[in-house]
Amino acid sequence: MIVETKKILIDSKLECASGEALEGFELMTDFYGELNEKKDNAVLVCHAFSGSHHAAGKRDNNIGWWDEFIGPDKTIDTNRFFVVSVNNLGSCFGSSGPLSKDKNGERFNNNFPQLEVIDWVESQKMLADKLGIKKWHLVIGGSLGGMQSLQWAVSYPKMVKKVGILAAAAKTSSQNIALNEVEREVIRKDSDFHDGKYLEFNKSPVKGLKAARMLGHITYLSAKNMDQRFGRKLQNTDSKIAEDVDFEIENYLQYKGGKFAESFDANSYILLTKVMDKFDIAHGYDDSLESALENIAAEVLVVSFTSDWMFPTSNGKEICLASIKANKKCSYIELEGEHGHDSFLYPNEDYQNAIKNFIESK
Repeated sequence: MIVETKKILIDSKLECASGEALEGFELMTDFYGELNEKKDNAVLVCHAFSGSHHAAGKRDNNIGWWDEFIGPDKTIDTNRFFVVSVNNLGSCFGSSGPLSKDKNGERFNNNFPQLEVIDWVESQKMLADKLGIKKWHLVIGGSLGGMQSLQWAVSYPKMVKKVGILAAAAKTSSQNIALNEVEREVIRKDSDFHDGKYLEFNKSPVKGLKAARMLGHITYLSAKNMDQRFGRKLQNTDSKIAEDVDFEIENYLQYKGGKFAESFDANSYILLTKVMDKFDIAHGYDDSLESALENIAAEVLVVSFTSDWMFPTSNGKEICLASIKANKKCSYIELEGEHGHDSFLYPNEDYQNAIKNFIESK
């Protein structure tokens, strides 16, 4: 499989939904496979909240987050398709974000423009223009990536042939907004946060970021999965992360939160949770989802998982029903999934076949 990673400069101005603007920006991007002469075999894969452009293959001992799905003869066959995966603006894996410097050479820190999903789509549209891609064969993503897919279909109907919306919703629920605010507050209360200027003090709010991720990670799992995997099993004393840990599930969350805090940026975490909170595809359409979807030209696939309590199956059904009412072609697939919300990341024969058949159908 041909794999290429590039940091691509977009020297056009991005007018953000917030009213702020970026005078040019960079997008860290992975490319898998080859773009054909007609440039009609391009697939855009949109990552979730804390993901990156590294969707497939092995790099620095890390496997891409959708490696089982992207590659030769895999679900998205790179013998046929040219796959593009972009690190979202505001993230911390190479694209412009809080860690970047502004035109004056000063680090943005917490002054990076507040973004919305529509701004990500606009930045990806600028990338497509630069690549000469006039129409995506498919735009697909899970969770916050699924929200991007939906926004693509609404914002640029003539540029999307098929759209895959996995474990996502048409808007973020008040429950998710509430959980995100608790996560943000935990970070803000870390004494090393310094109102988002922590790097100026050579600090990082790792304790707050760790705790925020521990809380967030719980929402990605399911009660059944946690019961089956951990139950009430006590943690082996020799491998305790912290002294006051008693149960395996506690130790697991301590480990996951700690590893995450080592590699992620706190300002990005705050910014990205707010991107999710602000998403509502029907905003501007009199809060009518059906009206928002009226101009969609793409064929739609919606996949939901019964074990997902972050974006429950009712969210996926809502998108598909509104699509059908708007006289759009939409397929809805409901799977159990063993991993709660994170089920969209894991290989499953029925799941992968559904995506593959959707991509390759005429």
